[in-house]
Amino acid sequence: MRVDAVIPAFNEEGVVGEVVATLPRPPVDRVVVADNNSRDATAAVAAAAGAVVVPARRQGYGSACLAGLAWLRDHEPPEVVAFLDADGSDFAEELPLLLAPLLAGEADLVIGSRALGRREPGALLPQARAGNFVACLLIALLYRHRYTDLGPFRAIRWEALERLGMGDPDFGWTAEMQVKALRHGLRVVEVPVSYRRRTGVSKITGTLAGTLRAGHKILWTVLRHAGPRRAAASGWNRRNERR
Repeated sequence: MRVDAVIPAFNEEGVVGEVVATLPRPPVDRVVVADNNSRDATAAVAAAAGAVVVPARRQGYGSACLAGLAWLRDHEPPEVVAFLDADGSDFAEELPLLLAPLLAGEADLVIGSRALGRREPGALLPQARAGNFVACLLIALLYRHRYTDLGPFRAIRWEALERLGMGDPDFGWTAEMQVKALRHGLRVVEVPVSYRRRTGVSKITGTLAGTLRAGHKILWTVLRHAGPRRAAASGWNRRNERR
């Protein structure tokens, strides 16, 4: 199974090289770092570590992910694409844990759950934990599927990803993927992953304004995609819960 990785990055020169180098090869073939207008040497460090660096001119987490996917789409897409952050908080060497359900034919989308795994003290800030809880509770109520996390570390089959029609340019990216996966009847699995304190200050949960903007956008995304197809997705989940 051919696997490529997409890493959205903004001002992460201190750690992005290590993140790229730590991804296990194989199974990873290409690593695409989407540089989101960094004002430091993020692009140069990522390229020196062996990544393909593509520019993401529109500011935003989702915009960077979309830029990375656009490059893959134009350069022979993989069978599976993995996503992880550039700040060193994800354990890149744990990617095989996410790929296992895909390789076994048991899943189309695998979410690395920080809630189920081992977390370094202080790695997941209280505001992030609270936001995750509220968003996952809302998804459970609207979509009848219980997630434990909206974590950034994830892997998805390319053909399944293309069916989702991803489009959120900023904070709603992870929530959009997870609720659209339910609406499209994808097989979704969560696996425990480790999580540590990031290098530097988070651009989102590190400030009150960023936390509020992100929380609002995530909840709006969950509500926005709940609609007529919700019943079909709920039925799919009920069938799988009985297995």
